[in-house]
Amino acid sequence: MFASSVILSKRFFSVSATRNGPKVAVVLSGNGVFDGSEIHESSAVLSHLTRGKAEPLIYAPDVNQFHVVNHCVGEPNTADTRNVLVESARIARGKIKALSELKASDHDAIVFPGGFGAAKNLSTFAVDGANCKVIPEVARVIKEFHASKKPLAFCCIAPTLAARVLGKVEITLGQDKDDGSGKWPYCGAVEAVKSWGAIHHNTNVDGVIVDKNNLVVTTPAFMYDTPNFHEIYDGVGKMILALLHLLGSK
Repeated sequence: MFASSVILSKRFFSVSATRNGPKVAVVLSGNGVFDGSEIHESSAVLSHLTRGKAEPLIYAPDVNQFHVVNHCVGEPNTADTRNVLVESARIARGKIKALSELKASDHDAIVFPGGFGAAKNLSTFAVDGANCKVIPEVARVIKEFHASKKPLAFCCIAPTLAARVLGKVEITLGQDKDDGSGKWPYCGAVEAVKSWGAIHHNTNVDGVIVDKNNLVVTTPAFMYDTPNFHEIYDGVGKMILALLHLLGSK
């Protein structure tokens, strides 16, 4: 039960099992936490969707990444350039389409995993903060699903996309203060979403906010600095369960 807001080679991979459940678009932003999609969040999204008998259909924008980060040292590799769609195809096991092909009319819901790619490749939030822009294709699909009254889910930093495009939406990015613990290093993002008119709810890592008016579901995921991967997996699972509840699938 949910109140209005509740805390809670390519050909080798082209064949998938036939599903009778909802078709859920999953939008990726690359491959890797610092310059693309957070891989563990993305995997959790896909796992929980198929466990819920939904069919994930994966998309990514066909654009160059903002930059490429050497994940061993956490520093940009200025000698390298990569394409968001090509890198996202690694997570999709090759079965992926360009975001320009995504239509709300062909899907029942949509999910945006987090990772810095959401703030670097899908928007300019990482650089411009409260003055950021969401790339046109991402803004288009968010508006299409929202206008069609089809549920949307966002985790980690990705709820900033919903807030920037939709304005007055209820979301969570986790906690709005770190209080010196170091566990919420990105809590400053809360002030930005509030400046756009969004209503932010503080939650723990596995908390979920369901905005039933806008059909938007969010969870903090790796906005929380934890070595416990199961905490992220469990929180994303609750988010997907809430999404499927909105669809009447569970």
